[in-house]
Amino acid sequence: MARGCTGVAAQNPPSHCGTPSVNDLFVLLGIQAWKPILTALALPPVPWILMMLVGARLMFWRRSVSWLIMLLGAAGLWLSCTTAVGYWLERTVLKPPPALTPDRIAEIKRITGSSSNKVAIVVLGGGREAMAPEYGLGNLNHISLQRLHYGVWLSRQIDAPLLFSGGVGHADHAGVSEAEIAARIAEKDYARALTWTETESRDTRENAMHSVALLKSVGITDIVLVTHGFHMPRATHAFQLEAQRAGVAMRVWSAPMGLAHPGERSALQWLPTNEGFQRTRFVVRELAGMLFGA
Repeated sequence: MARGCTGVAAQNPPSHCGTPSVNDLFVLLGIQAWKPILTALALPPVPWILMMLVGARLMFWRRSVSWLIMLLGAAGLWLSCTTAVGYWLERTVLKPPPALTPDRIAEIKRITGSSSNKVAIVVLGGGREAMAPEYGLGNLNHISLQRLHYGVWLSRQIDAPLLFSGGVGHADHAGVSEAEIAARIAEKDYARALTWTETESRDTRENAMHSVALLKSVGITDIVLVTHGFHMPRATHAFQLEAQRAGVAMRVWSAPMGLAHPGERSALQWLPTNEGFQRTRFVVRELAGMLFGA
């Protein structure tokens, strides 16, 4: 099959082909290690703080403009820390796909019984603790643990093999990979051994690149992709694009999780919280990833 923009069976076809991106430039220049730093500078609260500093600098020349800029910066800082804004941005800007329904799961399960189709659950890592003192060894962070938990549950429901994709991220120190930690947790805590561990990837694009290559070699035709809803659009596109590059007809089924709506009262959703701040940062980070092709 050709490596063009057609011919790949996919649940959500990508909107454009694999054109060169800013991420490709980073790779070409060998400065991928800068990505976490540049990302951190682009995420809240840095832009709002810079805006307020600019407003303060104008105080001696244009007092009214200065106050306006500082108030806008303060308002932006406040709103970016609320769950109401964080969830609204996720739903309206990222538009994650809905969670798998029982009927959808049953449909995928029927595919596993077909002699012409082979299905695999692919869980994407979201971070690790290189050394958790309470355990005396490495552990997954809460994002990765949530994804692994859902991936194991789906694996039992569908009766499909499980792959965990995650190495050591660009921002992390060297050590045990996420996938190796996940394999230990899956076996010891869930009594469900991983079939494959992908330990080389450092970001979403590399998750797709290494996972597709591994699954292609064993004849997998359908991937059930597990990650958080806010990350799913970018992750799905990365896997579809990598399947095109690899010249393989590999269908990607989106299995998002973490889609629950805020449980607190409406008034509390407009007050700054750690969850709201984190949610907004996730959205901005995903938008930057889509823009730069990361």
